[in-house]
Amino acid sequence: MIALAALPVILATLLIGARGVATLRSTSDFLVASRRISPTLNAAAVSGEYLSAASFLGVAGLVVKNGVGALWYPVGFTAGYLLMLVLVAAPMRRTGALTVPDFAEARLGSPRLRRFSALVVLVIAGLYLVPQFTAAGQVLRVVGGSPYWVGVVVAGASVAITLALGGMRAATYVQAFQFVLKLVLFIVPALWLLLAVGADTRHQALHPAEYSRFPVATEVQFRLDTRLEVLEPITVLADGVPLTLGPGEHVAPEEGRWVFPADGRVPGIRGVALPGSESWQRPLLDTAGSGHPLLATWSVLVATALGTMGLPHVIVRFHTSPDGRSARRTAAITVGLLGTFYLFPAVYGLLGGILLPELYLSGGTDTAVVALPSRVDPGVAGTVFTALLTAGAFAAFLATSLGLVLAMAGAVAHDLLPGGLRRLRVSAIATTAAVVPLALFAARIDVGAVVTSAFAVAASTFCPLLVLGIWWRRLTARGAFVGMAVGLLSSAGVMGASLLLRPDPGLGALLLGQPALWSVPLAFLTMIAVSLAGHPPPGAESTMLRLHLDETRSDA
Repeated sequence: MIALAALPVILATLLIGARGVATLRSTSDFLVASRRISPTLNAAAVSGEYLSAASFLGVAGLVVKNGVGALWYPVGFTAGYLLMLVLVAAPMRRTGALTVPDFAEARLGSPRLRRFSALVVLVIAGLYLVPQFTAAGQVLRVVGGSPYWVGVVVAGASVAITLALGGMRAATYVQAFQFVLKLVLFIVPALWLLLAVGADTRHQALHPAEYSRFPVATEVQFRLDTRLEVLEPITVLADGVPLTLGPGEHVAPEEGRWVFPADGRVPGIRGVALPGSESWQRPLLDTAGSGHPLLATWSVLVATALGTMGLPHVIVRFHTSPDGRSARRTAAITVGLLGTFYLFPAVYGLLGGILLPELYLSGGTDTAVVALPSRVDPGVAGTVFTALLTAGAFAAFLATSLGLVLAMAGAVAHDLLPGGLRRLRVSAIATTAAVVPLALFAARIDVGAVVTSAFAVAASTFCPLLVLGIWWRRLTARGAFVGMAVGLLSSAGVMGASLLLRPDPGLGALLLGQPALWSVPLAFLTMIAVSLAGHPPPGAESTMLRLHLDETRSDA
């Protein structure tokens, strides 16, 4: 029954989308809502779009899994908007472009660069979209016991229908509504949890002790084959059958249900810190056990802060503003709204670390937020707040997915295969239909980690294109093309290779798995070096003037 809490969110999304049909008459209506969205409404929509599964569920899950250093993620997310406010928002709006590939051609006069940029949009949006649908399936399975595919298909269908009906205008109102909903449904349960757990639990959350022994008999359902490091003999019930594990390494099978006895020593997982341990409490990130937490932290900050500037579904939001000044005001208001939301993931993460530490063994830390209320209160109150968080989580999936599918539809039907409004609508449905099967086969991915990979790709490709394209007159089409290609290979290519090679924890695994620290500078340097060997496109001076001329003073 708890899963039905998502139903009102889905119905509201579809109803708002249906209202957008009357105003949807052109490509501009579909992609940028005819550039008539006010800064306040736009900021709420941007915030609703940006607060994805990685924010609503993933940050708290990463705290449970990796420790308090995971709180650097929201710092990077919010800092990205400060950089966007200073460097990108107003000039991007002044280009008159409808998409990021549109900007690339308008600035550098290269249709080939536009098509390549459209492919990069599909890569980034795909990496970001699959975890949204995956999280929808995971949440409905945890809170309602429904099959995983139900959440994925319901989320995909809701997004495709809403966009096909109402385009950007419908997406804007849906995302603004869902931001307010997410804010309320995230903060109110957090405050209830703080009051319900009592003073002792609050003290433990702020002063955690290492989770070294199970306080009660604890069932763990493993999502993947998991290699456990057993430190002392322990007898578990493995799918109902007693199994004695001696000291050493043992593999818990995928979908296995093991019950660990009370006072049994908690086994370790290679490369993952025990909740409450010294490394877990350290305010730095070391997600792969590399032994270089400072480098890992900087790499995540570079990816999240600079990647925000390159996210195609976020960039297009500023094209919906009436002018450059409104775009800048949108970015400024967004920083405040996001800052308010990001005060609270720590509450769920720290409480989850002491109340749900078994999730670290099962690999199910992404569900810590929706699992906490019933652990604190198995009665009516816990059920009610679980339902509220489920509704908020579904709002997060849908709001972000709307922007991502819109960006993908624009890349296909506006940049790769230009067409009219009908093709855009069909593309919205087709791209969703293509991503849903990928999500069905990605049931056990780490939502926060995959979303971070999308940020790393965006930081290594579109961030250099936008920053240099806006602020450096000498940028050439060849330089932008080669720099983006290098950035794509050194981020997405390297991370893909890391998944196949599975290197041992260490500096090499860190540089392969979190490449932003070196892939972003490499992309910038490549763009600059190749551009210096050529000549800027004709009209570069006039284009730069248009980017930086305050249009509100043009008649003065």
